[in-house]
Amino acid sequence: MKSLHHIMLASTMLIPSVARSGDPSVRPEFKLSRQDEDWSVLGDFRLRDDLFDTLKYIPLNGDDSMWLTVGGEARERYEYFQNANWGKGPQDDNGYLLHRLMLHADVHLGDHFRLFTQFKSGTESDRNGGPRPTDRDDLDVHQLFADVRVAFDDDRSLTLRAGQQELAFGTQRLISVRESPNVRQTFDGVRATMRWDDCQLDAFATRPVETRRGIFDDNPDPGTKFWGLYVVAPFPLLQGGKVDFYYLGLERNAATFEQGTAHERRHSIGTRLWGKHAGWDWNFESVYQFGEFGDGRISAWTAASDTGFTFAHVLWSPRLGLKADATSGDRNPNDHDLQTFNPLFPKGAYFGEMGLIGPENHIDLHPSIELHPVHSVTFSIDGDFFWRESTRDGVYNIGLSPVRAGINGGSRYVGAQTSVQIEWQLQRHLTWTANCAHFFAGPFLHENPPGKDVDYFSTWLTFRF
Repeated sequence: MKSLHHIMLASTMLIPSVARSGDPSVRPEFKLSRQDEDWSVLGDFRLRDDLFDTLKYIPLNGDDSMWLTVGGEARERYEYFQNANWGKGPQDDNGYLLHRLMLHADVHLGDHFRLFTQFKSGTESDRNGGPRPTDRDDLDVHQLFADVRVAFDDDRSLTLRAGQQELAFGTQRLISVRESPNVRQTFDGVRATMRWDDCQLDAFATRPVETRRGIFDDNPDPGTKFWGLYVVAPFPLLQGGKVDFYYLGLERNAATFEQGTAHERRHSIGTRLWGKHAGWDWNFESVYQFGEFGDGRISAWTAASDTGFTFAHVLWSPRLGLKADATSGDRNPNDHDLQTFNPLFPKGAYFGEMGLIGPENHIDLHPSIELHPVHSVTFSIDGDFFWRESTRDGVYNIGLSPVRAGINGGSRYVGAQTSVQIEWQLQRHLTWTANCAHFFAGPFLHENPPGKDVDYFSTWLTFRF
């Protein structure tokens, strides 16, 4: 904890608070996926008001038709569990540190060609039991892709992308960059993006990249294929509304569920209705899955909702929210058919930073409140209650692995989780976050010992440029 305190103080002193003479509505902001940033506006030198602006737009020729952006991230994260995995497996009584470094370069060669590359290093210190699969990747290429873009007019374009790349769609329930864990997720393949007025169509065919611990040893997973179509369009029947339609295909040579391990070929058809208007925000999503698992048939589903209202003119602008989600579980582990939902490549902190439970065979109810004491601070409190959708299937973790067997039935109620989080934007480049959570183990976990309550704390400092 002392090291985090010293890092925060030192970083704040080293990075000056600069005058912001440029128009804040024009100046770009850092994004979760750094390849989505466009710093070309800094070709206007009057908008440059930051120490790092000279790196964000570097002309490569005399007429500024070619330019380079350099950026990066450093994140230092401390985590502590008491009774990790409800007391099962190696325990750690003093926590551990996770270190992340990322650096990228974005080269634009005219209006039609772009090359993006990003390197990553994720390491771990002092975790009893050693690093988890997403904790360590000493040094590797995270992204390396080329874009060819054809613009038909200002609102219509086609972009073809090939190479290693991040994918993120919707609220990242099914396809994510896996931000919360130390090492993020990438895919190797091709993607086409068509933008037509307010609509966007994406088509892709990829393999997920395996995270390995060494230096420059990550490779596409030869046993997994992932492809799909994703459409986003306005929804004119609902003011402020939009709608997504998608098809996602997944093939894995060796997929493991409580029923066993077999070849999986799964198709997901889904839709999402979302938007914001007059203080309300909403996000409703449903998916049906079918395909084959070994000699059996797949028939699985999910339904999810996230509804909130923000009191914009009340002190601290509170947002009251309620999520309700369900994913199907297997009905009979002794037959060949499989009803367990597969969340594909979900975000790492699906039900909070604690990350004990994944979205398979579950029902949850998740109320929350979010407050903004000042513009730069977000404070949130939430609770989450978990049940098994099928009492013939077990509980899975966020890595899609079974962690508690449910083949013999038992109680449906798994437990409840409460958490408190604060995020403070210390200045343009520096963000500090802390999360504290407790999981109250329910009857099902007590029937599958050890079923201890879990305490969790994490805090992290992120520097971006």
